[in-house]
Amino acid sequence: MKIGLDIMGGDFAPKNCLDGAILALKELPAEVKIVLIGDKDHAQKYFAENKLDGSAFEYIHTTEVIEMAEHPTKAFSQKPQSSIAVGFKLLKEKQIDAFASAGNTGAMLVGSMFSVKAIPGVIRPCITTILPKINGGFGIMLDVGTNADCKPDVLYQFGILGSLYAKAVHKIENPKVGLLNIGEEAEKGNLVTQSAYNLMKETKDFNFIGNVEGRDLFGDKVDVVVCDGFVGNVVLKTAEAFYRLIMKRKRSDEYFDKFNYELYGGTPILGINSTVMIGHGISSALAFKNMVVLAKDVVDAQLNEKINTQFN
Repeated sequence: MKIGLDIMGGDFAPKNCLDGAILALKELPAEVKIVLIGDKDHAQKYFAENKLDGSAFEYIHTTEVIEMAEHPTKAFSQKPQSSIAVGFKLLKEKQIDAFASAGNTGAMLVGSMFSVKAIPGVIRPCITTILPKINGGFGIMLDVGTNADCKPDVLYQFGILGSLYAKAVHKIENPKVGLLNIGEEAEKGNLVTQSAYNLMKETKDFNFIGNVEGRDLFGDKVDVVVCDGFVGNVVLKTAEAFYRLIMKRKRSDEYFDKFNYELYGGTPILGINSTVMIGHGISSALAFKNMVVLAKDVVDAQLNEKINTQFN
């Protein structure tokens, strides 16, 4: 297995990317190879200066970068030698099995849709976040930013994608899928959530438990929370802000420590024909390490094959 890592992406590239790659090497089995995509000379100089062994990596040299503020579609087409564009070329040609980056999120989504493409039948690919549970374990929420507006059939598909991901990668048996709403009753919510509820209520595609509310997110009631990307992103950013407030107040708590994004590294884009991982722009070395390890787990789980089978 080969995992491509964009070492030019992220606010602290390439240092955090390279440190994360070193950490990942120590955790991954020997048959997994990390391919560093970016400035090879800079990477090898960094390893030498810090007395780190970079000989275990493969390198694909390029110095062009899609910056965070650039327009994703224009930049992807106008910078074919950027680390992100090169990563997707390698992925499309099956020279790597997964591609991970903390660079321009929009460009990663553009690359996913126009390079490896969506799985036939999937209306809108999406991304997820982890929801730590107060009694141990965790659930997932999707979408958290890719699709700000969703029709009912898209939310229905999120239920399928989230359930498959929870089972295949996170080993949650028969995950409980809930639709995020402002009340538990079927008639609650806006027209979209009401229609989505009606589509889901008798489904055999996943274990639908009905509407769930914000207070249910971190308990045992639900394993997969479905919502549009607008709502999901607000929930995600609120949880991140709450965690930062706790850290600023110098409070330490075993449960709240699980809200540290570094522990999870990144998220796969669900519903595309390959494994693509998106990381936080401020990713630390630990976050990069965990993103690479998760990429390996997603490939091992044959998640995309399972999604393809479900939709076709």
